[in-house]
Amino acid sequence: MSVIQKKFVKNLAFLLFLNLLIKPFYVLIIDLNVQNAVHAKNFGLYFALFNFSFVLNIILDFGITNFNNKNIAQNNHLLTKHFSSLVILKLLLALVYILLAFVVGLVIQYDFRLMKLMLLLGFNQFLISFIAYLRSNIAGLLLFWVDSIVSVLDRSILIIICCFLLWGNVLGRELDIMDYVYAQTTAYSLTAIIAFFIVLSKTQFAKFKITRAFAMMIFKKSFPFAVLGMLMACYNRLDTVMVERMLPDGAEQAGIYAQGFRLLDAANMISVLFAGLLLPIFSRMIKFKESVEALVKTAFILLITPGIVVAVGCWFYSTELMSLLYKENIEQASVIFPILMSCFVATSTTYIFGTLLTANGNLRELNLMAASGILINVTMNLFLIPRLQAEGSAISSLTTQCLTALIQVLIAQNVFRFKINYRLLLTMIVFIMGVILINYFSLKIHLSLLSEKNRWMPNFVIMVAACGIWAFVSRMLNIKSMVRILKYR
Repeated sequence: MSVIQKKFVKNLAFLLFLNLLIKPFYVLIIDLNVQNAVHAKNFGLYFALFNFSFVLNIILDFGITNFNNKNIAQNNHLLTKHFSSLVILKLLLALVYILLAFVVGLVIQYDFRLMKLMLLLGFNQFLISFIAYLRSNIAGLLLFWVDSIVSVLDRSILIIICCFLLWGNVLGRELDIMDYVYAQTTAYSLTAIIAFFIVLSKTQFAKFKITRAFAMMIFKKSFPFAVLGMLMACYNRLDTVMVERMLPDGAEQAGIYAQGFRLLDAANMISVLFAGLLLPIFSRMIKFKESVEALVKTAFILLITPGIVVAVGCWFYSTELMSLLYKENIEQASVIFPILMSCFVATSTTYIFGTLLTANGNLRELNLMAASGILINVTMNLFLIPRLQAEGSAISSLTTQCLTALIQVLIAQNVFRFKINYRLLLTMIVFIMGVILINYFSLKIHLSLLSEKNRWMPNFVIMVAACGIWAFVSRMLNIKSMVRILKYR
């Protein structure tokens, strides 16, 4: 292994460690307590508008971050040449983004308070996008440790601020959702400033300038990635926007949906980091015409196995988990929660096969798949939301995620000529049946270690441990598979 490869692996481990330490804590402690403090209705408004701003986020980036990361890594001297031009381009895209968000907000009839919240969230999205661009420069210069720290800096600052807001009694009143958004703005602004000066110290900055030819070159290369990002953001994030707009109590229903979505969001962080590891591996193997079938199988098993345990476990322990996390709307959230957590199996599949197709350059197929996903999602939401409220939107999300995941598997099978692995399919069926039985019998265990309210917790721990053992007994997991990942890395 070369010096650069060793440096990459070591810093990748550091990046994963920091992200797994900070981000789940933020989602499960800070974000959760904020929702409990501001109540479901107010958080539902925030969550719907956040997803709306996220759908339009691709306009802020337009593939620039990925282009810049690769470009600077290959040509460090271009940092000085391109930095000022790309900063101006990002600012121009931010202006287009804010104007578009304002117009769309008027069209769907947001009032002054909602428009103010949406524009502030839009500004936060700009800061997030700008931080990602600055990080692409840092990573491109192979400053991996610095990039790892910057990757969690915003969340770390936000955790500190929110600890004071939630438990420090600094406001002298109840926490408002706008306080939370202002805290985000502060954290993102400080991180952007720090990252900007880090990059500035590495470049001989002269003045801000941009040419039309340079901008068109960037747009031309990044357009297919931008389209894919926007389409996937739409079918992943439109649900709560439609719930909030279509129902008389839309804000509260969006808040209930957010309660069920939170753990899915936390679980997907693992898949995102996993995909980030796989993309360069797949790209290298495809470039050198190596077979990717064995690695795809290994990666799929390693991600889908915990996905199945999580999805099945949430069906059996839904009410208990929701009661542990929240103070209100437990009954409704308990119905929505397992439906959304079942999406984790589909999204895990997408992160494997979607990453493979991206590495191979099958963007046309992926864009058609994503467009189909939007059509399915919007159609089902229009039919189900008026009838089943937030639960209908969760069903729509699960259906969309499963169908789009299946489409990506079929595309990958056709492109790479994968053989159908009947042995793996049979093993998965046996494993799923075993996990269901383990969950069922775990609820029958009666231990008096804790109070009646918390008596389920030892059962839950026993269930997780038993599923882990069953994964090896059923041969879903084996040590050779884990060694293979390290070998390819």
